[in-house]
Amino acid sequence: MNFRKDESLDRLAEVFNVAQFVSYAPGAVPRQAYARVLGYEPNHQFATISDAVGELLARSAERTVNVRSFLPDDPRSHEFIYGLSDRNAVVDAVRRIAAAGFHVIVNETIDVSDGGVSGVLEGGIMEFAPDDTPRCVEKPGVASLPRRQAIDLLQLVYGFPVDIGFDDDFRLEFSIHPRPCGWKHTHVIGWELERVGFKSLQAKNAWPNAFSRHVGDKAFGLMMAMQAGVDVPYTTVIGRRVAPFSFGCDTGSSEWWIRTCPKEQVPGKYTTHHGWLDPFRLLAEEDPEGSAIASVLSQRGVRAQFSGALIVDASGKPVIEGKRGEGEDLMLGIRLPEQLPQEITADVLSIFSFLRERLGPVRFEWVHDGRKVWIVQLHRGATQSAEGVLVPGEAKVWNRFYVSTGLNALRSALETLPESEGIVLVGEIGLTSHIADVVRKAGKPARNIVHDEPVST
Repeated sequence: MNFRKDESLDRLAEVFNVAQFVSYAPGAVPRQAYARVLGYEPNHQFATISDAVGELLARSAERTVNVRSFLPDDPRSHEFIYGLSDRNAVVDAVRRIAAAGFHVIVNETIDVSDGGVSGVLEGGIMEFAPDDTPRCVEKPGVASLPRRQAIDLLQLVYGFPVDIGFDDDFRLEFSIHPRPCGWKHTHVIGWELERVGFKSLQAKNAWPNAFSRHVGDKAFGLMMAMQAGVDVPYTTVIGRRVAPFSFGCDTGSSEWWIRTCPKEQVPGKYTTHHGWLDPFRLLAEEDPEGSAIASVLSQRGVRAQFSGALIVDASGKPVIEGKRGEGEDLMLGIRLPEQLPQEITADVLSIFSFLRERLGPVRFEWVHDGRKVWIVQLHRGATQSAEGVLVPGEAKVWNRFYVSTGLNALRSALETLPESEGIVLVGEIGLTSHIADVVRKAGKPARNIVHDEPVST
């Protein structure tokens, strides 16, 4: 049996929070059908359309409403008016549309750009994105996680329970909001619920995605590491779009690091600093338009005996590089990797195997405090790098770049490199360094030679 849109909302409201609404049947004198308004009994009959609209406007978080129209047996879209704040204009719209033979729903406006997310729960997975409706799942780039992991992640970020009690044989379109809303005045809104029969879907669990860009790439990767079950330093995320939240474990150190957290990984470009800096000044200087950096991380230090990074090379083999003490100069290419003690390498490999089993191929930055490994940055995916070849491919012209010139000069060289040309880095570098990361991210054919010699093709 198919239910009308307003009837479906009324049935969903019996078991879940829905956006406040009042609906009307078509006719010259619109007749109220259903109503779910905060503070009133289910399907309370308002004396007039004006009374109903007035209560909706007064109780809406945005103080605006939408007017939508539909025909029960016609799935096509019909007139939809968004964000009305004038009571008389809403009443006039209801009467006009109902007189034309359409069913009408007046519902509170719920801002999809309020810092929350919308998405779909089905088949044991949850897919979602910020700044969009539940139809975001029809677009590329949504976050896609197993149901329990997604709920835990969203509860961690937003700081309130995400209560969704439906079994996996239901499909729920939902949205989650920082401010309570809806007829039950909670943070989670249901938009549509249907029984689809049990089916087990496979989450993609890949990033960057729309939500990782929302909170920042480093923050998202660290939360994935923590959820996988490895040690992450205690971290507070101070975001542009979401309120501050914290996660991770006490490291035993009283020192702090401040880390800028861009929407997507930009190796070595933005500040990572041992000690505290003014985050507001930092953002104003490094991202004055507010378009690149999603958040700033305040992170507990680790008493580093050894630090480094791990990537997976083109053959699928993990490559571990590191040095004694802190590893920032190693990552920036200022220092070269050192020979690591066998027990340190073994601990890092053990963490890699553990993460690969749960997340697939990964690359990460690590710190070892003498007792265990801490993950301080995590990304998914292998690389195409091998010894001497950072990015495979042929080029008509190979341009020399001397690594001693520095990261910023390398970025500029790559940005202006013609499509048919490649780059040769002259000088010794680590495969896990930001210099290698920058080249891999650019995607241009790239080689590495220690001394200035002809390039082997």
